[in-house]
Amino acid sequence: TRYAIQYGQTPARLKHIRVKMNVEHIDHSEMITIPKMLKKVNKKYKAAHFGKFGMYSDPSNYGYDKSDGMTGNIDGNIDGDLKTDWQPQFSDDPKHIFGITERSIAFIDNQVKQNNPFFLQVSHYAVHSDLVSRESIFNKYLKKNSGNYHENPSIAAMTEDLDLSVGKILEKVMELGIDNNTYVIYMSDNGAVEQILGSKKRNKKNKGYNYPLRHGKGTLYEGGIRVPFIISGPKIKPGSTSSIPISGVDLLPTIQDIVSNKVELFENLDGGSFKQNLFSNQNAIINRNNNFLVFHLPFRRGSFNPHSAIIQDNFKLIKFLNTNKKVLFDLSTDTNEKNDISNSNPEKTNQLEKMLEDYLKKVGAPKWKKGINWRPYERTLEDFNSFY
Repeated sequence: TRYAIQYGQTPARLKHIRVKMNVEHIDHSEMITIPKMLKKVNKKYKAAHFGKFGMYSDPSNYGYDKSDGMTGNIDGNIDGDLKTDWQPQFSDDPKHIFGITERSIAFIDNQVKQNNPFFLQVSHYAVHSDLVSRESIFNKYLKKNSGNYHENPSIAAMTEDLDLSVGKILEKVMELGIDNNTYVIYMSDNGAVEQILGSKKRNKKNKGYNYPLRHGKGTLYEGGIRVPFIISGPKIKPGSTSSIPISGVDLLPTIQDIVSNKVELFENLDGGSFKQNLFSNQNAIINRNNNFLVFHLPFRRGSFNPHSAIIQDNFKLIKFLNTNKKVLFDLSTDTNEKNDISNSNPEKTNQLEKMLEDYLKKVGAPKWKKGINWRPYERTLEDFNSFY
Protein backbone atom coordinates (compact mmCIF):
# COMPACT_ATOMS: atom_id res chain seq x y z
CA THR A 1 0.00 0.00 0.00
CA ARG A 2 2.77 2.45 0.88
CA TYR A 3 4.43 1.97 -2.49
CA ALA A 4 1.11 2.22 -4.34
CA ILE A 5 0.34 5.54 -2.64
CA GLN A 6 3.72 7.09 -3.40
CA TYR A 7 4.05 5.93 -7.00
CA GLY A 8 0.47 5.51 -8.25
CA GLN A 9 1.41 2.00 -9.36
CA THR A 10 0.30 -1.44 -8.21
CA PRO A 11 2.74 -3.70 -6.37
CA ALA A 12 2.30 -6.10 -9.30
CA ARG A 13 3.71 -3.50 -11.70
CA LEU A 14 6.46 -2.61 -9.25
CA LYS A 15 7.29 -6.34 -8.98
CA HIS A 16 6.98 -6.02 -5.22
CA ILE A 17 5.94 -9.27 -3.54
CA ARG A 18 5.53 -8.15 0.07
CA VAL A 19 6.84 -5.85 2.79
CA LYS A 20 10.64 -6.09 3.20
CA MET A 21 10.95 -8.45 0.24
CA ASN A 22 12.53 -7.71 -3.16
CA VAL A 23 12.67 -3.92 -3.36
CA GLU A 24 16.30 -3.66 -4.43
CA HIS A 25 15.32 -3.33 -8.10
CA ILE A 26 13.14 -0.22 -7.52
CA ASP A 27 14.92 3.05 -8.31
CA HIS A 28 13.58 5.03 -5.38
CA SER A 29 15.54 8.19 -6.20
CA GLU A 30 14.34 8.52 -9.81
CA MET A 31 10.66 7.60 -9.74
CA ILE A 32 7.99 10.28 -9.33
CA THR A 33 6.34 10.35 -5.89
CA ILE A 34 3.72 12.63 -4.35
CA PRO A 35 6.33 15.01 -2.80
CA LYS A 36 8.36 15.15 -6.01
CA MET A 37 5.25 15.81 -8.07
CA LEU A 38 4.22 18.65 -5.76
CA LYS A 39 7.66 20.24 -5.99
CA LYS A 40 7.41 20.15 -9.78
CA VAL A 41 4.13 22.06 -9.52
CA ASN A 42 5.53 24.55 -6.99
CA LYS A 43 9.18 24.43 -5.91
CA LYS A 44 8.28 26.00 -2.54
CA TYR A 45 6.51 22.81 -1.41
CA LYS A 46 7.97 21.15 1.68
CA ALA A 47 7.21 17.54 2.56
CA ALA A 48 7.47 15.53 5.77
CA HIS A 49 6.75 11.99 6.88
CA PHE A 50 6.45 10.99 10.53
CA GLY A 51 5.80 7.53 11.95
CA LYS A 52 6.18 4.20 10.19
CA PHE A 53 7.76 4.66 6.77
CA GLY A 54 7.85 0.99 5.81
CA MET A 55 9.70 1.60 2.54
CA TYR A 56 13.24 0.54 2.05
CA SER A 57 15.15 3.64 1.05
CA ASP A 58 15.70 6.86 2.95
CA PRO A 59 12.63 9.13 2.87
CA SER A 60 14.74 11.88 1.31
CA ASN A 61 14.94 9.74 -1.84
CA TYR A 62 11.16 10.08 -2.13
CA GLY A 63 11.27 13.86 -1.80
CA TYR A 64 10.67 14.21 1.95
CA ASP A 65 12.51 17.10 3.61
CA LYS A 66 11.76 16.00 7.18
CA SER A 67 11.17 12.49 8.51
CA ASP A 68 11.83 9.97 11.26
CA GLY A 69 14.06 8.03 8.87
CA MET A 70 13.69 4.50 7.49
CA THR A 71 11.34 3.38 10.22
CA GLY A 72 9.47 0.09 10.36
CA ASN A 73 7.39 -1.95 12.77
CA ILE A 74 10.25 -2.44 15.20
CA ASP A 75 10.44 1.33 15.76
CA GLY A 76 6.85 1.27 16.99
CA ASN A 77 7.51 -1.41 19.63
CA ILE A 78 6.12 -4.09 17.35
CA ASP A 79 8.24 -7.13 18.15
CA GLY A 80 6.19 -9.98 16.70
CA ASP A 81 6.27 -11.93 19.97
CA LEU A 82 2.92 -13.72 20.05
CA LYS A 83 3.27 -14.26 23.81
CA THR A 84 3.13 -10.51 24.48
CA ASP A 85 1.65 -8.95 21.32
CA TRP A 86 -1.93 -9.31 22.46
CA GLN A 87 -1.46 -8.64 26.18
CA PRO A 88 -2.16 -5.17 27.62
CA GLN A 89 0.94 -2.97 27.85
CA PHE A 90 1.15 0.62 29.06
CA SER A 91 3.11 3.74 28.17
CA ASP A 92 2.78 7.51 28.54
CA ASP A 93 3.48 7.74 24.82
CA PRO A 94 1.99 4.52 23.43
CA LYS A 95 3.30 3.61 19.98
CA HIS A 96 4.96 7.08 19.94
CA ILE A 97 1.52 8.48 19.13
CA PHE A 98 2.09 11.78 20.89
CA GLY A 99 5.70 12.20 19.78
CA ILE A 100 4.62 11.75 16.17
CA THR A 101 1.83 14.26 16.76
CA GLU A 102 4.19 16.86 18.25
CA ARG A 103 6.61 16.60 15.33
CA SER A 104 3.73 16.87 12.87
CA ILE A 105 2.35 19.98 14.53
CA ALA A 106 5.80 21.59 14.68
CA PHE A 107 6.28 20.94 10.95
CA ILE A 108 2.91 22.51 10.12
CA ASP A 109 3.71 25.52 12.31
CA ASN A 110 7.07 26.08 10.62
CA GLN A 111 5.70 25.87 7.09
CA VAL A 112 2.88 28.31 7.82
CA LYS A 113 5.36 30.77 9.38
CA GLN A 114 7.53 30.53 6.26
CA ASN A 115 4.51 30.75 3.94
CA ASN A 116 5.35 27.40 2.34
CA PRO A 117 2.78 25.03 0.88
CA PHE A 118 3.32 21.61 2.45
CA PHE A 119 2.57 17.91 2.26
CA LEU A 120 2.54 15.97 5.53
CA GLN A 121 2.11 12.22 5.75
CA VAL A 122 1.51 10.77 9.22
CA SER A 123 1.66 6.97 9.43
CA HIS A 124 0.96 5.85 12.98
CA TYR A 125 2.24 2.56 14.41
CA ALA A 126 -1.09 2.29 16.20
CA VAL A 127 -3.37 0.38 15.96
CA HIS A 128 -0.96 -2.39 14.97
CA SER A 129 -0.07 -4.91 17.67
CA ASP A 130 1.48 -4.87 20.31
CA LEU A 131 -1.48 -3.62 22.34
CA VAL A 132 -0.03 -0.52 24.00
CA SER A 133 -2.07 2.33 25.48
CA ARG A 134 -2.11 4.75 28.37
CA GLU A 135 -3.09 2.84 31.51
CA SER A 136 -5.74 5.38 32.50
CA ILE A 137 -7.51 5.02 29.15
CA PHE A 138 -7.28 1.22 29.34
CA ASN A 139 -8.92 1.31 32.79
CA LYS A 140 -11.67 3.54 31.43
CA TYR A 141 -12.65 0.88 28.88
CA LEU A 142 -12.04 -2.00 31.28
CA LYS A 143 -14.94 -0.67 33.36
CA LYS A 144 -17.30 -0.51 30.38
CA ASN A 145 -19.57 -3.30 29.23
CA SER A 146 -18.56 -5.14 26.06
CA GLY A 147 -20.29 -4.24 22.82
CA ASN A 148 -22.00 -6.65 20.46
CA TYR A 149 -18.83 -7.48 18.55
CA HIS A 150 -15.94 -5.73 20.32
CA GLU A 151 -14.79 -6.46 23.83
CA ASN A 152 -11.05 -5.72 23.96
CA PRO A 153 -10.28 -2.70 26.18
CA SER A 154 -6.68 -2.50 24.90
CA ILE A 155 -7.80 -1.99 21.30
CA ALA A 156 -10.40 0.56 22.42
CA ALA A 157 -7.81 2.47 24.47
CA MET A 158 -5.22 2.47 21.69
CA THR A 159 -7.87 3.68 19.24
CA GLU A 160 -8.79 6.57 21.56
CA ASP A 161 -5.13 7.55 21.87
CA LEU A 162 -4.84 7.56 18.07
CA ASP A 163 -8.07 9.53 17.74
CA LEU A 164 -6.70 12.16 20.11
CA SER A 165 -3.63 12.54 17.89
CA VAL A 166 -5.72 13.07 14.78
CA GLY A 167 -7.82 15.61 16.67
CA LYS A 168 -4.76 17.59 17.79
CA ILE A 169 -3.52 17.88 14.20
CA LEU A 170 -6.94 18.99 12.97
CA GLU A 171 -7.13 21.55 15.78
CA LYS A 172 -3.76 22.97 14.74
CA VAL A 173 -4.95 23.34 11.15
CA MET A 174 -8.01 25.24 12.41
CA GLU A 175 -5.98 27.33 14.86
CA LEU A 176 -3.64 28.49 12.09
CA GLY A 177 -6.56 29.41 9.86
CA ILE A 178 -5.44 27.21 6.97
CA ASP A 179 -8.43 24.86 6.96
CA ASN A 180 -9.86 26.69 3.93
CA ASN A 181 -6.72 25.86 1.97
CA THR A 182 -5.81 22.41 3.31
CA TYR A 183 -6.96 18.93 2.38
CA VAL A 184 -6.93 16.26 5.08
CA ILE A 185 -7.00 12.60 4.01
CA TYR A 186 -7.68 9.79 6.46
CA MET A 187 -7.35 6.15 5.44
CA SER A 188 -6.05 2.72 6.41
CA ASP A 189 -3.62 0.54 4.49
CA ASN A 190 -5.58 -2.69 5.04
CA GLY A 191 -8.32 -4.28 7.09
CA ALA A 192 -7.84 -5.52 10.62
CA VAL A 193 -6.51 -8.94 11.48
CA GLU A 194 -9.39 -11.38 11.42
CA GLN A 195 -9.15 -12.21 15.10
CA ILE A 196 -6.99 -11.65 18.14
CA LEU A 197 -4.12 -14.11 17.88
CA GLY A 198 -4.05 -16.72 20.62
CA SER A 199 -7.67 -16.15 21.60
CA LYS A 200 -10.02 -19.12 21.74
CA LYS A 201 -12.81 -17.18 20.06
CA ARG A 202 -13.05 -14.15 17.85
CA ASN A 203 -15.48 -12.34 20.15
CA LYS A 204 -18.85 -12.95 21.79
CA LYS A 205 -20.61 -13.41 18.46
CA ASN A 206 -17.76 -15.50 16.99
CA LYS A 207 -17.42 -12.91 14.23
CA GLY A 208 -14.21 -11.65 12.65
CA TYR A 209 -13.08 -8.15 13.52
CA ASN A 210 -13.98 -6.93 10.02
CA TYR A 211 -17.52 -8.31 10.23
CA PRO A 212 -19.67 -8.26 8.13
CA LEU A 213 -16.79 -8.25 5.62
CA ARG A 214 -15.07 -11.58 4.99
CA HIS A 215 -11.57 -12.39 6.28
CA GLY A 216 -9.02 -9.62 6.90
CA LYS A 217 -5.45 -8.42 6.65
CA GLY A 218 -3.28 -10.52 4.37
CA THR A 219 -6.14 -11.57 2.10
CA LEU A 220 -7.84 -10.04 -0.94
CA TYR A 221 -11.34 -10.62 0.36
CA GLU A 222 -13.15 -7.39 1.25
CA GLY A 223 -12.14 -7.66 4.90
CA GLY A 224 -8.54 -7.27 3.81
CA ILE A 225 -8.82 -4.50 1.23
CA ARG A 226 -12.03 -2.49 1.85
CA VAL A 227 -11.19 0.29 4.31
CA PRO A 228 -12.53 3.73 5.25
CA PHE A 229 -11.39 6.70 3.17
CA ILE A 230 -12.27 10.18 4.41
CA ILE A 231 -11.19 13.50 2.90
CA SER A 232 -12.06 17.06 3.85
CA GLY A 233 -11.07 20.36 2.33
CA PRO A 234 -12.07 23.28 0.10
CA LYS A 235 -15.02 22.66 -2.27
CA ILE A 236 -15.82 19.27 -0.70
CA LYS A 237 -19.37 19.17 0.63
CA PRO A 238 -19.38 18.07 4.29
CA GLY A 239 -21.16 14.76 4.83
CA SER A 240 -21.16 13.80 1.16
CA THR A 241 -20.38 10.20 0.22
CA SER A 242 -19.42 8.19 -2.86
CA SER A 243 -19.71 4.47 -3.53
CA ILE A 244 -17.21 4.52 -6.41
CA PRO A 245 -14.23 2.27 -5.49
CA ILE A 246 -10.87 3.99 -5.22
CA SER A 247 -7.44 2.64 -4.39
CA GLY A 248 -4.14 3.89 -3.00
CA VAL A 249 -2.84 4.18 -6.57
CA ASP A 250 -5.38 6.98 -7.15
CA LEU A 251 -3.90 9.37 -4.60
CA LEU A 252 -0.95 10.66 -6.63
CA PRO A 253 -2.99 11.60 -9.73
CA THR A 254 -5.82 13.02 -7.62
CA ILE A 255 -3.52 15.27 -5.60
CA GLN A 256 -1.83 16.36 -8.82
CA ASP A 257 -5.22 17.18 -10.34
CA ILE A 258 -6.22 19.24 -7.30
CA VAL A 259 -3.04 21.34 -7.14
CA SER A 260 -2.43 21.79 -10.88
CA ASN A 261 -5.79 21.10 -12.59
CA LYS A 262 -4.23 18.38 -14.73
CA VAL A 263 -3.21 14.76 -14.55
CA GLU A 264 -0.30 13.23 -16.43
CA LEU A 265 -1.58 9.75 -17.21
CA PHE A 266 1.84 8.44 -18.10
CA GLU A 267 1.91 4.92 -19.47
CA ASN A 268 2.90 3.10 -16.30
CA LEU A 269 0.45 4.87 -13.97
CA ASP A 270 -2.29 2.61 -12.60
CA GLY A 271 -4.23 5.25 -10.70
CA GLY A 272 -6.63 7.94 -11.84
CA SER A 273 -8.00 11.18 -10.43
CA PHE A 274 -11.18 11.13 -8.34
CA LYS A 275 -11.23 14.94 -8.08
CA GLN A 276 -14.57 15.03 -9.90
CA ASN A 277 -16.06 12.68 -7.30
CA LEU A 278 -14.97 15.09 -4.57
CA PHE A 279 -16.12 18.35 -6.11
CA SER A 280 -19.00 17.82 -8.50
CA ASN A 281 -20.15 14.30 -9.34
CA GLN A 282 -19.93 11.74 -6.55
CA ASN A 283 -20.68 8.87 -8.94
CA ALA A 284 -18.30 9.85 -11.73
CA ILE A 285 -16.27 7.04 -13.29
CA ILE A 286 -12.57 7.39 -12.52
CA ASN A 287 -10.44 7.67 -15.64
CA ARG A 288 -7.56 5.20 -15.32
CA ASN A 289 -5.31 3.60 -17.93
CA ASN A 290 -7.14 0.37 -17.05
CA ASN A 291 -10.84 0.30 -16.19
CA PHE A 292 -10.35 -2.16 -13.34
CA LEU A 293 -8.48 -2.58 -10.06
CA VAL A 294 -5.92 -5.36 -9.57
CA PHE A 295 -4.55 -6.81 -6.33
CA HIS A 296 -1.78 -9.41 -6.34
CA LEU A 297 -0.48 -11.53 -3.42
CA PRO A 298 1.90 -14.07 -4.99
CA PHE A 299 2.99 -15.70 -1.74
CA ARG A 300 1.69 -18.23 0.74
CA ARG A 301 0.99 -17.06 4.28
CA GLY A 302 0.03 -19.69 6.82
CA SER A 303 -3.28 -21.22 5.75
CA PHE A 304 -3.84 -18.55 3.08
CA ASN A 305 -2.93 -19.53 -0.45
CA PRO A 306 -1.34 -17.15 -2.97
CA HIS A 307 -4.07 -15.30 -4.84
CA SER A 308 -4.89 -12.36 -7.10
CA ALA A 309 -8.06 -10.32 -7.51
CA ILE A 310 -9.60 -8.04 -10.11
CA ILE A 311 -12.56 -5.71 -9.64
CA GLN A 312 -14.47 -4.23 -12.56
CA ASP A 313 -17.77 -2.43 -12.03
CA ASN A 314 -19.61 -4.52 -9.41
CA PHE A 315 -17.88 -7.81 -10.16
CA LYS A 316 -14.88 -9.19 -8.32
CA LEU A 317 -12.89 -12.27 -9.28
CA ILE A 318 -10.39 -13.94 -6.95
CA LYS A 319 -8.01 -16.49 -8.43
CA PHE A 320 -5.94 -18.81 -6.25
CA LEU A 321 -2.58 -19.20 -7.92
CA ASN A 322 -1.57 -22.62 -6.58
CA THR A 323 -4.88 -24.39 -7.28
CA ASN A 324 -6.32 -22.34 -10.17
CA LYS A 325 -9.57 -22.09 -8.23
CA LYS A 326 -11.67 -19.04 -9.10
CA VAL A 327 -14.53 -17.38 -7.22
CA LEU A 328 -16.76 -14.57 -8.48
CA PHE A 329 -18.82 -12.13 -6.43
CA ASP A 330 -21.27 -9.35 -7.21
CA LEU A 331 -20.26 -6.70 -4.69
CA SER A 332 -23.38 -4.64 -5.33
CA THR A 333 -25.50 -7.29 -3.61
CA ASP A 334 -22.92 -9.41 -1.76
CA THR A 335 -20.38 -7.19 -0.02
CA ASN A 336 -19.57 -9.93 2.48
CA GLU A 337 -18.74 -12.36 -0.36
CA LYS A 338 -20.91 -15.26 0.73
CA ASN A 339 -22.21 -16.28 -2.69
CA ASP A 340 -19.75 -17.51 -5.31
CA ILE A 341 -21.50 -17.00 -8.67
CA SER A 342 -18.68 -18.22 -10.92
CA ASN A 343 -20.51 -21.40 -11.99
CA SER A 344 -23.63 -19.50 -13.01
CA ASN A 345 -21.62 -16.75 -14.76
CA PRO A 346 -18.90 -18.57 -16.72
CA GLU A 347 -18.57 -15.82 -19.34
CA LYS A 348 -17.95 -13.08 -16.78
CA THR A 349 -15.58 -15.37 -14.87
CA ASN A 350 -13.54 -16.12 -17.99
CA GLN A 351 -13.57 -12.48 -19.07
CA LEU A 352 -12.22 -11.21 -15.75
CA GLU A 353 -9.65 -14.01 -15.53
CA LYS A 354 -8.32 -13.08 -18.97
CA MET A 355 -8.15 -9.39 -18.04
CA LEU A 356 -6.29 -10.27 -14.84
CA GLU A 357 -3.83 -12.58 -16.60
CA ASP A 358 -3.25 -10.08 -19.43
CA TYR A 359 -2.47 -7.32 -16.94
CA LEU A 360 -0.06 -9.45 -14.89
CA LYS A 361 1.73 -10.49 -18.08
CA LYS A 362 1.86 -6.92 -19.39
CA VAL A 363 3.57 -5.61 -16.24
CA GLY A 364 5.75 -8.71 -15.75
CA ALA A 365 4.40 -9.31 -12.25
CA PRO A 366 6.06 -11.83 -9.92
CA LYS A 367 4.49 -15.26 -10.39
CA TRP A 368 3.95 -17.57 -7.45
CA LYS A 369 5.80 -20.84 -7.34
CA LYS A 370 6.50 -23.26 -4.53
CA GLY A 371 8.76 -21.67 -1.94
CA ILE A 372 7.48 -18.09 -2.26
CA ASN A 373 6.12 -17.60 1.25
CA TRP A 374 5.46 -14.80 3.73
CA ARG A 375 8.87 -15.47 5.25
CA PRO A 376 11.85 -15.37 5.05
CA TYR A 377 11.93 -11.67 4.15
CA GLU A 378 15.37 -11.58 2.60
CA ARG A 379 14.56 -13.36 -0.66
CA THR A 380 15.11 -11.44 -3.90
CA LEU A 381 13.45 -11.58 -7.29
CA GLU A 382 16.62 -13.19 -8.62
CA ASP A 383 16.21 -15.98 -6.06
CA PHE A 384 12.72 -16.75 -7.31
CA ASN A 385 13.17 -15.92 -11.02
CA SER A 386 9.44 -16.37 -11.55
CA PHE A 387 7.44 -13.85 -13.56
CA TYR A 388 4.38 -13.68 -15.77
